[in-house]
Amino acid sequence: MAPPAGRIRPGRYLGFFVLIVVVLYALVFFTGGGKPTPKLGIDLQGGTRVTLSARTPDGSAPSRESLNQARQIIETRVNGIGVSGTEVILDGSNIVITVPGEQGDQAKKLGQTAQLGFRKVLDAQTVTTPPVVPPPGQGDDPAAIQQAKAARQAADLVTGSGDTLAAGPAAAQALAAFTCSTQDPLRGNDDPNLPLLACDQTGTEKYLLGPVFLKGTEIDNAMSSAPAQNKPGWTVDLSFKSEGRQTWADFTTKNIGQRAAFVLDTQVVSAPTIQSAILDGNTQISGNFTQAQTKDLADILKYGSLPLSFTSSDATTVSATLGLASLKAGLIAGGIGLALVFVYCLVYYRLLGVLTVVSLALSGLIVYAVLVLLGRWINFTLDLAGVAGFIIAIGVTADSFVVFFERLKDEIREGGRSFRSAVPRGWVRARRTILASDAVMFLASAVLYAIAVGDVQGFAFTLGMSTVLDLIVVFLVTHPLVVLASKSKFLSQPKLTGLGGVQTLAAQRRSARKVPAGAGAKES
Repeated sequence: MAPPAGRIRPGRYLGFFVLIVVVLYALVFFTGGGKPTPKLGIDLQGGTRVTLSARTPDGSAPSRESLNQARQIIETRVNGIGVSGTEVILDGSNIVITVPGEQGDQAKKLGQTAQLGFRKVLDAQTVTTPPVVPPPGQGDDPAAIQQAKAARQAADLVTGSGDTLAAGPAAAQALAAFTCSTQDPLRGNDDPNLPLLACDQTGTEKYLLGPVFLKGTEIDNAMSSAPAQNKPGWTVDLSFKSEGRQTWADFTTKNIGQRAAFVLDTQVVSAPTIQSAILDGNTQISGNFTQAQTKDLADILKYGSLPLSFTSSDATTVSATLGLASLKAGLIAGGIGLALVFVYCLVYYRLLGVLTVVSLALSGLIVYAVLVLLGRWINFTLDLAGVAGFIIAIGVTADSFVVFFERLKDEIREGGRSFRSAVPRGWVRARRTILASDAVMFLASAVLYAIAVGDVQGFAFTLGMSTVLDLIVVFLVTHPLVVLASKSKFLSQPKLTGLGGVQTLAAQRRSARKVPAGAGAKES
């Protein structure tokens, strides 16, 4: 038979809570490597924040559609590389990449445009002078981009088309006058339908290239390949889609003995001589690559090129020491908040205050386990904004206890009930208020999470999560513990519960109501 409204079997509720804690910590210690520490954000463990500024050939503002597409591609690159805890957000016409830990070098490479094109080599010259180093910011000037395009992509550099494509009369002079530079203004802004003057990665050879005959979008897969007997260095192995495979087969069949350039963001990464027709579409990009470079290039090519070119306008590194100092400050703030709540509850509520302290400690226990598991399952990282959310949640949780305890006092003071009889009735009324309050808090957190970005999302997430866990603690721990205390003769003593003053006031009110009735009987 079910107990009356407000009356529960506290042992069952406490047992269920213990089961939840056991399951959570079993997952913490026996899954995901068993490391019981949450993932920390850049402001707590240090890391790198890179700001990529979009640029267009004519200097106009990039479209929102292109920016969103670029952000999505960078996010895909992040997921493919496996950089955990990375955040990619739009900030005006900039894309901000935040990478916690010691993976900042990878973040700086994520903004590479990666526009790959296959072009026929029409002429090549060896470069004997080192590449020119332009003044900072000169390559980002729209005028420099247009000037470079006019000089290096002039249509009269070539004659003919298709199988008859050849260097034009002015090509030799233009190639001789062309100098390699460490910062190419055409990077990501070249026209694939026009010829191109370009240099290799080392700046030791420059080329006259025909228009792009095969785009990188036709790549089906790209993988890093280790050195072997027939190839001394690291390479990137490519496989093409059906249309690209046919285009590559036709080109290699007709151009045996000629060179084809693999051009990445206007830079020639490899220009091999075609030894035989390649009919199966499997091709290698070779060059002076290290293992890390081939892996980065393969990942970038695999996940697609960006619709815009970007420059790294700012790269901020947060040291681990500063992160630890921030974490310490956050923990101190949380500790002070907890201490103030503890002191207030112990002074004002006495035994009920002790139950509050126990409930908050158990709440912290499950919050920590959930943080560790969320870090493994969804790569959730705790940052300073999240710590602030938890500190505010201490007040939310304590507020639920205050609502319950004050309702108990109301039942004793106004209804003249004992501590034991006031608990079930007080809980029924307090429960509605607690649910309504937490529902409003959770809804506010959800809306804030949906419309916010960056650190504010972390704040909203932790606040909403703590609100849900608050309900678990209040229903499965605080209420059952109060029920147990109310059934104990020792623990329910007024001097321990702090309810003595309320019970005395209730007794005085009962006496005051009885006095007039007694006085009337004597007069008659």
